[in-house]
Amino acid sequence: MADNKAQVVYVDQSGTKFQLDSKPKLKWACRRGMLELDVLFEPFVDEAYDALTDAQKYVFQRLLACEDPELFAWFMGHEECPDAELKGMVEIILNRVKVA
Repeated sequence: MADNKAQVVYVDQSGTKFQLDSKPKLKWACRRGMLELDVLFEPFVDEAYDALTDAQKYVFQRLLACEDPELFAWFMGHEECPDAELKGMVEIILNRVKVA
């Protein structure tokens, strides 16, 4: 799975492309244009990312490469993510923040 990880390329709002190959880069990629996404992603990276399997880390990195409007629709339940792996990661993140 490490080979796939190197293939994830993130493009920030300025158009700069970089690989999500370190924790600081992941945290930077979690800073989105929508506060609703920021409050989901940043704590997830700080508190749960290290416990993910390599395959799950790759899926999370793929998720970060998605556009904000798509992410917002998936996390708010307005649309269902068509990609099963990404949908699973959305559920992992949402289940983590649900109040029991």
